Amino acid sequence: MLDRRRLILSLGLAAPALALGRGVAAQGAAATSWPQRPVRLVVPYPPGGATDVLGRLYAEHLGAILGQTVVVENRPGASGNIGIDAVAKSPADGYTIGAATVSNFSINQFLYASVAYNVEKDLTPVALGWEFPNVAVVAPRKVQARTLAEFVAWARGRSGGITYGSTGIGTTTHLSSAMLFSRLGIEAVHVPYRGAAQIIPALLNGEVDFAIDGVASYQGLIGNGDIRALAVTTAERWPSVPEVPTMAEAGMADFVVTVWGGFVVPAGTPAAVVQKINAGLKQVVDDPALRERFAKVGARPIWTTPEDAAARAARERPMWRKVIQDSGARAD
Repeated sequence: MLDRRRLILSLGLAAPALALGRGVAAQGAAATSWPQRPVRLVVPYPPGGATDVLGRLYAEHLGAILGQTVVVENRPGASGNIGIDAVAKSPADGYTIGAATVSNFSINQFLYASVAYNVEKDLTPVALGWEFPNVAVVAPRKVQARTLAEFVAWARGRSGGITYGSTGIGTTTHLSSAMLFSRLGIEAVHVPYRGAAQIIPALLNGEVDFAIDGVASYQGLIGNGDIRALAVTTAERWPSVPEVPTMAEAGMADFVVTVWGGFVVPAGTPAAVVQKINAGLKQVVDDPALRERFAKVGARPIWTTPEDAAARAARERPMWRKVIQDSGARAD
């Protein structure tokens, strides 16, 4: 009788261990067999924008590494919320990846009264993938300032304040400018546009006085003198515009705001599959050909662990939350 009880007890204790072993084995099998069909990369912004261009570069190279096509699907709307919500609600099998930006990771939950997904609970970061600076710009035919300090002096002397353009309410271009003028105590009116293609003419014809926008859209205009760059928002000078000082060099300390993004999958995606995607992304970033193509569009490919991606998103949330509260920005 005693031996029978011991047998029953030992079987009871062994069951969870056997279940755990089966779970580990299943994850290992999933990583070994994945992917067996094309993978979908959801870009939550329109075709032709920075996230789309960079996402497609990754898709091309990652597909070659994985041995399966990575198909880009654009799902724009609501500052990326529509596309990322679609990712969060997709099967957690590794066949749907999202190209998420700093807006999706760290901004939108404070900008919108309600977001359909919880970025910390419904999504798993895979890795960060890219970074590029914004650049503070003016049109020299309309604004004579040659440095940020000269612009600040000019702006403070303007009766009624100044105007600045952005790529939309709650974007890094809007919030970066709002943060700058708040710190400087300068009255400034925000004028939102749909993108750099509208901001640039507005600067050139004097509709707005100033903008902080993605450097890639302005490189050619800076080079030919139509647009003057006053400072880049990175901690160090940017390779594509090495003559442009950083905000710190231009006299604005503690103003480092880069535009970054990376990749997420639905929460519950097997850890082994996440690691396989992460390893593939590292191979992409290590490819000199990709780095050269990124440089041509003014961006820098980066790679992180999933944990470091989540940590950066968490680290920036308090800054963006404060900027949004101070500016009163709402996107509902």
